[in-house]
Parts: sequence; structure tokens; C-alpha cells
Amino acid sequence: MKQSRIAPWIGVIFGAIYFLVPLIATFEFSLRMERGRYSFEAYRIVLGDPNFQASFGYSAFIAVCTIIVGVALVVPTAYVVQLKLPKLRPVIEFLTLLPLVIPAIVIVFGYLRMYNSSSWLPLTGSARGTDVLLTFSYVTLALPYMYRSVDTGLRAIDVRTLTEAAQSLGSSWPRILLTVILPNVRVAVLSGSFLTFAIVIGEFTMASLLNRPAFGPYLQLIGANRAYEPAALAIIAFAITWACMGLINLFGAMGQQTQRR
Repeated sequence: MKQSRIAPWIGVIFGAIYFLVPLIATFEFSLRMERGRYSFEAYRIVLGDPNFQASFGYSAFIAVCTIIVGVALVVPTAYVVQLKLPKLRPVIEFLTLLPLVIPAIVIVFGYLRMYNSSSWLPLTGSARGTDVLLTFSYVTLALPYMYRSVDTGLRAIDVRTLTEAAQSLGSSWPRILLTVILPNVRVAVLSGSFLTFAIVIGEFTMASLLNRPAFGPYLQLIGANRAYEPAALAIIAFAITWACMGLINLFGAMGQQTQRR
């Protein structure tokens, strides 16, 4: 009995060591920019860099656009599948999993081939068009996470009963979706949104190949030319990711408390 209780704790301890030791070492190294003492000089330089502010702001804006487009695409699709086309769920789930199987570099090269400046829709011919293409690329990349979150939220509520009740009161389909379904899956939508934000902020391949001033290429550029600033950036990116994860857990707990009430 004692061995069976100790074994899981041994696994947890080894996992914590594997996870925390490199993180602590990276943080410690980022504080050693000034010789002979610890300081946050690397963080001050990074946060004060205009290129950092511009690239992070650009990626944050693209992330918000990606979330809006992703929610507009996924919520109606998942709702229709849940309500009227349950037999198509395996097909839809397979399609949404494809971005996990197909490498991002293959996807972006396909986009470049289809939407280059000599194609019928030359999105790469202008900066705004390339931004649109990058946004839709990120929608594709985040599709598995957004769809899973929304689908889980829809399965937790009685979609058919809510829809029939709204229809009996004379609501149209858009109104049902916006005022009945969406508020009931807001926690799931927020979870998918935070995951999407975390993915977009750190993505490198698509932004680099489309030559956009995103945060991912900035991380790579600093990592290739500096010593202590990359470690500081790694800690900052890690903090952003874990902040998104913490917000997902927070809103999930709030949603469970609301359902209990």
C-alpha cells in the first residue's frame, strides 16, 4: 500500500524537476546581464525596445482578429452539427484535427501558392492582404482547440430544448445563436480564445514565411543576436502563456459555479 502511494508522488517530483529546473535556470541566467550582481536589466532593455512593443502589439491585434473570425466560424458550425447533423460529427472532428497533422510550413506554402501576387486573389500583393492571409492561417492553426472547446460547451447544455423554447417565442436563427446559445457557451468560447491567443503570440513559421512583423520572428531575431535578452523574452512568453492557462481555469471554475446555482 505504501509503495503504491509513494510511486505517484515520485512521478510528480520527477515531473516537477524536469519542468521547473530549466525554467529556474533560464530565469537565473536572465538576471545576470550586469556582471557581479543580479538585476532586471535584460527585462528593462526588452520591454523598452520599440521593436518588442511593435511586434507584440501586432501579434496581439492579429490574435484578436483570429479569435473573432474563429468564433464566427466555429460556433455556428458546432451548433448546427449538434442540433441537426450529429452524424457528421466524426467528419467535422476529423477535419478540425488536420491542422495538427499537417505541418504549419506545408499549410503556409499552400497559401503562398494559392494567394501569391499573380494568382486570382493576390493577398500577398499588399501588407493588408498579407495580414488577412495570416489571420486566416492562424484560424486554421487554432481550429482544433477552438472547435474542441466550443463542442464541449455545447454538449454540456440542452441545445435542442433551448432552441425549441426560443423558436416558440418567435426568435430567428441568428437571434437564437447570439442571445441564447452563445451566452450559454461563453466559458467554452473564452477557453478557446485564450488558447488561440497563446498560440498566435508565439507562432513563428507562418509569420516568418509571410514576412510579417510578429512577435515570433522577433523572438528568433533576438535569440540569434543577443545573450541575456532571449532568456528574458522566454520568461515573458512563458508568463503570457501561463496567464492564458490561468484565465481558462478561472473562467472554467466560474462557469461551474454558475451551473450549480
